[in-house]
Amino acid sequence: MEIKNNLKNNSSIYQTAKILGFLLLLIATNPLAFSQELKTLSINEAISLGLSNSKTLQLSRSRVEKAISVYNQTLDKALPSIKANAIYNHAEIPNNVLEIGSGNPITLPKRADAILGTFSIEELIFAGNKLKYAKESTDLLKKIAELDVDKSKEDVSLAIVNSYLSLYKLDNSKVVINQNLTALDTQLKQTNRFFEQGLVTKNDVLRLQLQRSNVELTGLDIDKNRNIVNYNLDILLGLNESTILKTDNINVADNQKIAFKSYLDSALNSRVEIKQIDYRAAVNDKNILSIKADRLPILGAGANAYYLNPNGAFIPSGNQFVTPLTIGATLSWNISNLFTNKNKVAEATFEKNETLVNKSILIDNIKLDVNRNYESYLQSIKKIDVIDASINQAQENNKIVVSKYQNSIASITDRIDADTQLFQAKINLEIAKADAQIAYYNLLRSAGIQLNR
Repeated sequence: MEIKNNLKNNSSIYQTAKILGFLLLLIATNPLAFSQELKTLSINEAISLGLSNSKTLQLSRSRVEKAISVYNQTLDKALPSIKANAIYNHAEIPNNVLEIGSGNPITLPKRADAILGTFSIEELIFAGNKLKYAKESTDLLKKIAELDVDKSKEDVSLAIVNSYLSLYKLDNSKVVINQNLTALDTQLKQTNRFFEQGLVTKNDVLRLQLQRSNVELTGLDIDKNRNIVNYNLDILLGLNESTILKTDNINVADNQKIAFKSYLDSALNSRVEIKQIDYRAAVNDKNILSIKADRLPILGAGANAYYLNPNGAFIPSGNQFVTPLTIGATLSWNISNLFTNKNKVAEATFEKNETLVNKSILIDNIKLDVNRNYESYLQSIKKIDVIDASINQAQENNKIVVSKYQNSIASITDRIDADTQLFQAKINLEIAKADAQIAYYNLLRSAGIQLNR
C-alpha cells in the first residue's frame, strides 16, 4: 500500500514537472512573453520623437555652440588688453671694481637685488574697422551653423518618413497575405470536397496547396523584412530595440494640393541652402572690406605704471624705489599695403563671384528638384487611381471565375490566377499609397516646407 502511494506521489510530481516544463517552453518560444512594448505612432509623432532623440541633430547643435564660442571670442577682442608683470633679479659681482682711465675707480657692491613691476592697459582705437567686420563675419558664420541644424532636421525627418512608410508597406502587405491565406484555406476545403466527389483531380488539390505554400513563404519574407525595418526605426527614434512599432493609417487625400508655382516660390524663399549661400556671400563682402582696411593706419592708446626697486627688499624703507606712470598713443601705417593690397582684394572678389555663380547653379538645381518631385507626386496619385480601378476589375473577374469554378466550367488554374491577381492588386494599392506619401514628403522637402506639420 505504501509503495503504491509512493508511486502515486511520484507520478503526481512527474506530471507537475511536465506541466511546468511545458509552460517554460511555451514562454521561451513565445516572443510576446518577453517585455516587448507595443507602440502605435502616427507619421508626425514618429518625426517628433526622432527629432528629439537624433544624435545627428545633437552634433549639429554642438557646431552651433562652437560657432557661438568663436563669435564671443571675436567680441572679446574689443576689450582692452591689461597686463601685469613682476621681475626679481639677484646679481653676484665677483669683480666689482671698474677703472676707466686715470679717474677714480668705480666700486660696485659684491651682490645686488632688484625688483621691477609693470602694469599696462592698451586699447585699439581704430584699425580700419577690421574688428567690426570680424564681428559681423563671425555672426554670419553662426547663422550658417544654425541653418545647418534646420537642414539636419529635414534630412532626419525624411529618413524617418522613409523608414516609417517602409514599415507601413510591410504591415499592410502582411494583412493582404493573411486575407489571401484565409481565402486559400476556404478554397482548399471546397476543392477537397470536389475531389471526394470526383469533380476535380488530385493534381488540382496539389496546385492549390502549392499556391498556399508560396503565399506563406512570401509572408515569412515580409516578417523577416519587417523585423529589420522595425529594429532600424527603433534606433532612429531612440526607442528600446525590442519595441514593436505599429503604423497608423495613411490617407493620401489629406495631403495639401497646391499649384507647382506655389511649391517653387516656397523653395526659392525657404530653402536653407539659399539662405546659407546668401550668408556666405555676405561673409565674402566683409572679407573684402577687411582686406581693404589694411590700407588704413592703426591708432592705439595705452597707459603704463612701473615699480622700480633696486634695493631688493619687497617693501623698502624711505625713498628707495620709484613708480613712474606713462600715458601715450601710437599711430602706425604700413604704406606698402597701398600697393600690395589690390591683389588680395582681387582674390577675395573672385571668391565672392564664385559664391554668386554657385548660387545660380543652386537655384537651377532646386527648380529641377521641385519639378521632378512635383511630377513624381502627380504620377503617384494617378497610379493609385489606376490600381483602384484594377482592384474593381479583379474583384469582378474573381466573382465570375469562382462561379465558373463552382460549376466546373473554369479550371483550378483559372481560380488561382484570379485570386492572385486580386490580392496582388490589393498589395499594390497599399504600396502605391506609401509611395505617394514618400513622393509628397519629398516634394515638401524640396519646397522648403517643414515635414512635421
